[in-house]
Amino acid sequence: MTPRPFDYLDSWEIVDVGKPFLSFVEKTSRDGTPAHTESGYLRFVDDDGGLEIVAALPTGQTELGTGLACTDGDDMVVTTDAEVHNTGTAKQVSRIVRRFRLSGDVLTYEMDMEWSGGPYEQHLTSTLHRG
Repeated sequence: MTPRPFDYLDSWEIVDVGKPFLSFVEKTSRDGTPAHTESGYLRFVDDDGGLEIVAALPTGQTELGTGLACTDGDDMVVTTDAEVHNTGTAKQVSRIVRRFRLSGDVLTYEMDMEWSGGPYEQHLTSTLHRG
């Protein structure tokens, strides 16, 4: 089952807590009503940009995976690929791939998913401006 396209507002708070990880909280709304939120951590594991993602979603999933942070010209690029664990009543998601690109004050975000026995496909895209 492929999700239908939809419009939403997206916000991300990414915090450097002074340790080798960043915490994040993402919130979306549709028509002024809260729609989704998730929170987690990006843990930096080596000097070559290797990282791990740990995230919790209120829809019954947790995400555990690896990734890479690197530069592309003046941009910062972070990509993660994670296995997903589901509660018994959650939609069954098996994989989430996230791509972030920070270019100046603009953050672009893409998320691909494999879920409910369906194909691996793009789920969300967002362009955010530092406020």
